[in-house]
Amino acid sequence: MINEKFIADTPESVGIDSAKLAVLLDRCRKEVDDGLLPSAQVCIARNGRIAAFETFGNQSNNSLYCVFSATKGITSAAAWLLIQEGKLDITLKVTELVPEFSGNGKEAITVEQLFTHTAGFPHAPFRPTDWWDKEKRYKRFSDWTLNWPPGSRFEYHPTSSMWVIADIIERLSGLSYESFVRERIARPLGLPDLWVGCPESEHHRIAPVVHVGETLTPEDYKEMGLPVPPVTEVTEEALSRFNETAVRKVPVPGGGGIMSAAELALFYQALLHGGLANTHLWTPETLSKGRQLHTGDMINPLTQAAVSRGLGIVLAGDNERNLRGFGHTNSPTAFGHNGAGGQLAWVDPETGISLGYCTNGFDRNDVRQARRGVSIGNKAADCALV
Repeated sequence: MINEKFIADTPESVGIDSAKLAVLLDRCRKEVDDGLLPSAQVCIARNGRIAAFETFGNQSNNSLYCVFSATKGITSAAAWLLIQEGKLDITLKVTELVPEFSGNGKEAITVEQLFTHTAGFPHAPFRPTDWWDKEKRYKRFSDWTLNWPPGSRFEYHPTSSMWVIADIIERLSGLSYESFVRERIARPLGLPDLWVGCPESEHHRIAPVVHVGETLTPEDYKEMGLPVPPVTEVTEEALSRFNETAVRKVPVPGGGGIMSAAELALFYQALLHGGLANTHLWTPETLSKGRQLHTGDMINPLTQAAVSRGLGIVLAGDNERNLRGFGHTNSPTAFGHNGAGGQLAWVDPETGISLGYCTNGFDRNDVRQARRGVSIGNKAADCALV
């Protein structure tokens, strides 16, 4: 459970407008009340403290959720600590750190390209439970092939590149990836329910993944003037595997983090301020480097919008920030990383507001899901007192 020291006396005490907050909470409750989502959980924080933390539906504030790709922000921030300590240089070739990664033309890939989804192997397969067996792990790394030349374009790597970053964290720190996150981030920040690799003793608290709604047809996309999304590894079957004990225990660095919305909101408060309470983890210089634009003028081929990626995180950027999962009312400086199924995780430096939103109801209508995230983001970004 969240430490009481992180809970604000009132929303106004941390500069949050109670009336606007009520609008946000009503919006987060809507799909649950309508019977679409089995549950939803939301947290909004500012000045290092929680203004509101509520859960709707058949779960409670004690419930945990798999946040899927929102995990990438945590994995990236863990690597930032090694950059800060001078142990990791993002200009290095990956094979200089992980010799087993070589083969099939991958020798040119840099560490930076792993973070920015420009490495060229977005469709590389990896069975989560193989992580525990290093022989199998490195056989996967070696066998992976390129889909396109490294650095030539952007294409989202759902999990592949983060497996390699996690391995690099292990080699440079001397700790397992999951232990590094626990010992260097979760415990120092006072976030005991921030897990990558969730112990079985906590599994009874995890909201099970369920799939809801109807899948859009190619005709539906055509009527809306949208391209049909490509088939990726993020399938119903893959997502539902996170209901399995064995998979929940694996520290999947690109999509297996398990926590509450409060951990997400407070984690991004820490990324804004360098830490929480009296604990300081990241220096201002480190945070500035992580939030710099690392993808230049690259375009996302799916949305035709600027990629706008920092070092493992998404930057709100220009007026098309809604296509990157932010609200229209977020500032260009907002940053974070959302997750499959509608998980939201970001902070806006201009207002100091951070948002965590989780649901275990995975809407098959991905357009409705995306619009929900933008709508919630709009209302969260507007919650600051004028």
